[in-house]
Parts: sequence; C-alpha cells; structure tokens
Amino acid sequence: MLLQRLSLRAGLPPSPRTQRTTIFPRLAKALTQVGLARANSNSFTHRGELRKAKRIVVKLGSAVVTRGDECGLALGRLASVVEQVAMLQNQGREMMIVTSGAVAFGKQRLRHEILLSQSVRQALHSGQNQIKDMSVPVLEARACAAAGQSGLMALYEAMFTQYSTCTAQVLVTNLDFHDDQKRRNLNSTLQELLRMNIVPIINTNDAVVPPPEPNSDLQGVISIKDNDSLAARLAVEMKADLLIALSDVEGLYDSPPGTDDAKLIDIFYPGDQLSITYGTKSRVGIGGMEAKVKAALWALQGGTSVVIANGTHPKVTGHVITDIVEGKKVGTFFSEVKPAGPTMEQQTEMARNSGRTLAALHPEQRGEIICHLANLLVEKKEEILAANKMDMDLAVNAGQLSSALLNRLSLSPAKLNSLAIGLRQIALASQDSVGRVLRRTRVAHNLELEQITVPIGVLLVIFEARPDCLPQVSALAIASGNALLAKGGKEAANTNRILHELTQEALDIHGVKEAVQLVSTREEVEDLCRLDEMIDLIIPRGSSQLVKNIQSAAKGIPVLGHSEGICHVYIDSEAAIDKVIKIVRDSKCDYPAACNAMETLLVHRDILRTPLFDQIIDMLRTEQVKIHAGPRFASNLTFSPSEVKSLRTEYGDLECCIEVVDSMQEAIDHIHRYGSSHTDVIVTENEDTAERFLQQLDSACVFWNVSSRFADGYRFGLGAEVGISTARIHARGPVGLEGLLTTKWVLRGDGHTAADFSEQGTMEYLHDNLPVTQPQPRQIAAQSEE
Repeated sequence: MLLQRLSLRAGLPPSPRTQRTTIFPRLAKALTQVGLARANSNSFTHRGELRKAKRIVVKLGSAVVTRGDECGLALGRLASVVEQVAMLQNQGREMMIVTSGAVAFGKQRLRHEILLSQSVRQALHSGQNQIKDMSVPVLEARACAAAGQSGLMALYEAMFTQYSTCTAQVLVTNLDFHDDQKRRNLNSTLQELLRMNIVPIINTNDAVVPPPEPNSDLQGVISIKDNDSLAARLAVEMKADLLIALSDVEGLYDSPPGTDDAKLIDIFYPGDQLSITYGTKSRVGIGGMEAKVKAALWALQGGTSVVIANGTHPKVTGHVITDIVEGKKVGTFFSEVKPAGPTMEQQTEMARNSGRTLAALHPEQRGEIICHLANLLVEKKEEILAANKMDMDLAVNAGQLSSALLNRLSLSPAKLNSLAIGLRQIALASQDSVGRVLRRTRVAHNLELEQITVPIGVLLVIFEARPDCLPQVSALAIASGNALLAKGGKEAANTNRILHELTQEALDIHGVKEAVQLVSTREEVEDLCRLDEMIDLIIPRGSSQLVKNIQSAAKGIPVLGHSEGICHVYIDSEAAIDKVIKIVRDSKCDYPAACNAMETLLVHRDILRTPLFDQIIDMLRTEQVKIHAGPRFASNLTFSPSEVKSLRTEYGDLECCIEVVDSMQEAIDHIHRYGSSHTDVIVTENEDTAERFLQQLDSACVFWNVSSRFADGYRFGLGAEVGISTARIHARGPVGLEGLLTTKWVLRGDGHTAADFSEQGTMEYLHDNLPVTQPQPRQIAAQSEE
C-alpha cells in the first residue's frame, strides 16, 4: 500500500516543503585547487573505522534506481535505500544522496503520454473500434530528464516523509564546479541544509547538460561526466568522510564479473589499477566500473573513504548501506594504506594450499611435527610465560575480565607440561588417522571399492581468552591433515603470537609452514563466517553468546559446537549417599565456568526431608554455591531460596538450580525440555533404572554414577579436543581427531564400465567385504592387481 501511494504521489510536482536549488551553468575558469582542498586529510584505513563516519554521500547508480525494463523506477529498492538513509540521519549523521533516475522516470511518463495520445487520435479518426499497433518513437534523454525530475523528487519527498525527514533538491552541471562563486554558493547551500538536518538530493541537470568531453579532466580536478564523478567531486568539496557508490555489481573484480577466475576485491589500493581487467558498463547509465574506480581513487586522494557495493541484490539491498557504515565486509573498500601482512582471504588461500601438502605427508611426518611442537612448548616456556604475563597484566589493569576468564587466560609451567603430554598423545593417534580404510568391497573381478578417511579441508577455530587452545587445535589439525585458521581473542594477543610462531616453526621441518594461520584480531568474526567458498568447518570455543553469534553469522558454513552447556545431575531414590556428595560437588564446584559443569540438580521427591538431602544442601553451602529453587521445589519449602527465573539457565559460576521430580521418566522429560543435549548424569544403584536412563536420554554424553566433568576429550583419551558438539550429524560429544575427518570413496578397476555389469537395466555387484584394516598403499595396489 505504501508503494502504491508513493507511485501515485510521484506524478505530482514537488510539495512546497521541498527546498529546490538549481544552479545555472556558465563557463568559468577551472580551479585546480578544488581537488587539493583536502589533500592533507586522511581517509579511513580500515573498514572498522567506517563506524566513525559523520558525513556520508550515497550515490545511487542508474541500475539501482531503475527497473529492469529501464522504464520507470524500482520502487522497492528505492524505498529500502530511503529507510536506511533516514535511519542513519536520525542517528546524527549528515547524509547526502547523489541520484540517477530522472531520465528513466521521464521516459516512463512520456511513453505513457505518447501512447495515450496516439490511442485517442486513432479512436477519433477511425470509424471502427480497431486500433492499429502503436509504436513509441525514440525519446531524447534531455526531454526525458526534464519530464522526470519533478516526479523523481516528489517520490523522494513522499518516501522520506514517512520517516519525518525533510529533503531538498539540488541540480548541478560540470560548469558549476568550474566557477569559483558558484562552487562557494553550492557549498554554502549544502552546509546550511545539513545544519538544518535536511537530506540534500543532488543530481546532474540532465535537461541542459552538454555531452561529456573526452579527456576533459584538468590537473587535480575530476570532470563531471556522470554521477560517479559528480559524487566523488561533491564528497571532496563537502569534506565527506565516506562515499558509498551503489551499482548492480558486488564491487570491484580483478577481471570482468562472470568470468571463470573473477574474484571480488575486498580492499583496493592506489596502484592496483594495472592488475584489473574491466568489463562492459552496466545496462543503463553512462559510466562503467572503470569510471567508478577513477572517481573513487580521486575521492580517496581528496580524503574521502569509498566503498563500491551492490545495491540491487534482493537479499542485501535492505541493509547494504547500514552494513557498510557498521564496517562489515560488503563490496570493495578503497584504502590508501596497504597492510604489511596478507589479507584474510590470502591467508585462507595459503592455508588451503599448504594444507593439501600437509595431508599428503606420511603419518610419521605429521607426528614428527606435533612432537616437535610439544618439545618447543617446554623448551621455550620462559618466552611463552613472559608473553602471557604481558597479557595478564593488561587484562588485570583493564579490569574487564571475570576471575574465571582470567584463569583461562593464565598459563603456568604445569599447564605447558600438560599441553606437551597431550600433544604427544595426539602424535601417536595420528599414525592411522588419514587414509585409514573403513570399508573395502570387491565389486567384481579386478574391481575394488574402498571408503577411506580424509581431511575436511580448512578449519576456522575461534576461541576467546584461552591461549592453550591454539597448540591443542593446531596439533589436531596437523594430525588430521587439515589447514587451520586460528582466531584468538585480543586478550591473549601476545601469547597467541608466540605460540603461533612456534607452531609454524614445527610445521616448517616438513615445508608446510603456512598450513596454520593466525588471523589478525582486527578481522571481524562475521566477515570470516562469510568465506563459505574457502572455509569448510567453523569450530567456536568460548561463551554461549559467542557460539550463538557464530551460528547466526555462518549461513553457508557448518558450525561444530554447542551454544549452551545446561547439564543436569539426577539423584534417584536409590542413590548411594557417598556417590551423590562426591559427584554433585565435582560436577558443580570443580570448574563452574566449564561447559560440562552441572547447572541443574534434579532430586527424586522421596529424597526430600532425608539426611541425604540435608547433606547435599550443607555441602553446597560449604562450597558457597548459590541455590535457586525450581517451581516444584519452592512449593515444598516454607522459606525457599530465590525462585529460578528460568529452568533453561547456564550460570557458569557457583550457582545452580534445584528442582524436584517424581520419577526417572519425569527427570528425562525435564532434561529434554530444558536441557541443551550436552551432558547429563544419573546417580543410582538400580541398574535397570540406570540403563533406561542411558538409552532414553538424547544427549551427547549420558553418564551413570560419573561426574559431568568427565565429558572432556582429554579424559576420554582423545589427547585433546576442539570442542564439544551437541549436533546430531557428523561428530557429537567431545570432538578429537576422528571428528576432524570425513571420507571419500576410491574405486580401482581395469577398464570397467557400468555397462559391463548391466543386466535388464540393473547392475550386479559381487560383494566380498574384506576385513576393515589399515593396509599399506603397496598392499592395496597388490590386491588390486590380483
């Protein structure tokens, strides 16, 4: 309905509220100082700094504003752009729009008028009601612009009115920028409009503008040939912080979009022009990508940051402008400062290429790398601990980390020794990991089929303030032949840096140094999650909020992990007192911040008001555990602890909920309803009850008379783990080496074709399942030749 009202209103002349400023052209002396006015100003060097942009110019290309048939405006896209601009304006930013669309809008109106006029004339001059085919003559662009300007502005005015935002129209030509007085008048007008919180809408006066002259750029000044150059010139004149140029392509590619090897350029630097091959210009408009790049570089030289992005894609149009201002990786960002190290995409490419070499190494060679890393952790412990002390001092002085996170951040000689032991276990386990035959089938004579283990590819592991995670995950990636991108928290930057250096030193003994990459802490996690064509699996290790954010951001990449660790311990009516106290204490108090710590204690009703229950409460109070009462537990008490706000709470501290159930089945139902499928425990001496609990409960880890803290890769004998998964497919529970492998099928034959085994439309397979063993490659070959 809104778009219908807007389209009807668009045919009306601008309302009196619209401020209109038309600058009449006159040739004057060009001033080269114009382009150098902000030569000393610095543009933003990193996308994250775009959040600071105060004054923003949004350039809407013809392909963004017009419909696919080039007659009329794309009202849906235009309404979305207006909404984003109005939102940024209401945040206190100063927004300006350089728009196309007058010619297309005028063409629509003139076509309608011509067709209507022809129809009326034919009806008057024909004695019959038959109307001949009507053709529309070629419409001159200037006439279309003259007919479309008022309707275009009325449409903008109607749309912005919905957000209580006032607009003003400004029409300019190239000559207006060459006249000193007119340029000052234009600047003064725009400054005053911005001061009054009005959004200026600027367009070239296409009704009178002369055709562009080739090679008419003056020294230091860009000529106004199209809206790209107009937007760049205006951004520099008005000292804008950011110019967003929206077109019908994702950004700048290193070769024409659509070609096989075309890659989107994330950041473009001056001097990179020679590496670019430009394609044809868009379906509408008079510019092209080459013109956009030229205008963008000119604006960048003048101190304005530039982003070229797609404003026509239906999935991103609704938030493309706000995403750019928030610093997200959208389109191509133009920067004058080239970083010293490789980009995130380059790191991923290096890791993938080196990872393939790593996967091709012999198992003994991968084991040697891991053992060498284990030795380095011990040999270089003084350097590691010194770097860790720097991180700890910074964290303590900042005062932003909890005691639990500080404990995770801290390293000690004992921790490093434990890490080294775990790495050596991984090295031993890696001997039969990659290339292990899971299934071998003799399909027919001289035709054997095998299913073998292979690496997943490129892993992205994101971890917070826990530097010990880096060598653990690196060892698991090396053992499984996977490339690794490690993204650590900024709190452990110094420790992570030296641990990564040691990891690459170990990898270098077999020439695969680049297989493990440490991603800069400046890179946004959300941007990493968009590399769906380069990253095969994401493993987050950290808070539940971190995992939730990554699961939300990673649309095209599988995420292995759990968002919550709501673990339960159920005390059955037939539980033994000594086991109950021991298991509950360890599950809750050993490490309350761990994901496998108990959060809810379920108690059978028969245990209430018994010495066992009193002992449980006394123990929790002694350990200073804050108790929250579940609804049913609270109803049984005269003076109860604070009632729990939600039974689905992960406290991560010395807190827990106590709730009452009437049976083991009710405990299972409670866990299925409020748990997170992580780890759940039953304490009972009744074997039948325990077995039913173990079989019926759908969690990644289900224990009988064992602390929930046992849900750990190290305790499971995996050497180390990359995390605990609550997913239903691939890996589940503590994920070690096996969880980082997938499989592929290998078929060895002797000139066989499918037709050789066809009989009445079906294939006949002679199955001969061989023992599942780990044969040597020469043994496999020998068997295939028999």
